[in-house]
Amino acid sequence: MQRTREKLRAQIREGKLNERTVEVDVRERSFPAFEIVSSQGVEEMDINIKDMLPPGLFGQRSKKRRMKVNEAMEYLIQEEENKLIDMEQVTRTAVERAEQAGIIFIDELDKIAGRERGHGPDVSREGVQRDILPIVEGTTVNTRYGMVRTDHVLFIAAGAFHVAKPADLIPELQGRFPIRVELRSLTVEDFIRILREPKSALVKQYTALLETERIKPTFSDDALEAVAQFAARINEQTENIGARRLHTIMEKLLEEISFEGPDLKKKIVHIDAAYVEKQLAEIVKDQDLSRYIL
Repeated sequence: MQRTREKLRAQIREGKLNERTVEVDVRERSFPAFEIVSSQGVEEMDINIKDMLPPGLFGQRSKKRRMKVNEAMEYLIQEEENKLIDMEQVTRTAVERAEQAGIIFIDELDKIAGRERGHGPDVSREGVQRDILPIVEGTTVNTRYGMVRTDHVLFIAAGAFHVAKPADLIPELQGRFPIRVELRSLTVEDFIRILREPKSALVKQYTALLETERIKPTFSDDALEAVAQFAARINEQTENIGARRLHTIMEKLLEEISFEGPDLKKKIVHIDAAYVEKQLAEIVKDQDLSRYIL
């Protein structure tokens, strides 16, 4: 018997039994068919109800499930790993780290900049600011993992203050963001670096996308420089949307290749400055057209 087990264990480790099918007891959770809606929300009330009721009420029944040996191994390993983890300790550690080393980033703060003038959208904007203020000042927030204090959380806010200005925020909120940094507009050199250097750079993304059609595009240095110059020029002439402009330009630049890709006989495509100029020059010259297309 022992020799048979050792033999089977060796075959499992070597993967010789991966295609065999076995029956495994899989735990299934059965939840009651009712919901409680309150100011705390359905999910939090559900957690409180489960704490009050006996532990076995919701059930931990198991059912037979047929699966391949390798799938069964993964499931059983995961089940044993879960037994070794103390989720209460994990939650306590996570809450403590969030309180002591947490960072909250508030984007588009300019969208809520506005003072109360008696009517109009500024009233609701100030209301949003006053809702944010207690959290930034430091308070206790009720989350699904317990109470979290925000006294030592680092808050970082960002916004494109072209129309509004930081002074349009209520004084209390302005005082909670004492360090202010103004960013410069992206230059042609910045656009070139964005096209080349990131791990998921646009050039790499579009190259991988076209390779699905068995097309191998190559971009010359002067082509990337031309794309960057077009992006900088359009940002100056129309709305400055930063590096997002590169995405719209690359989409328009490769539109013809993408559309005709499956029917192209020449699968290796070289993109240089002349090709960029050919595809984009007329659109950029027509400012009304570039406003809608780029």
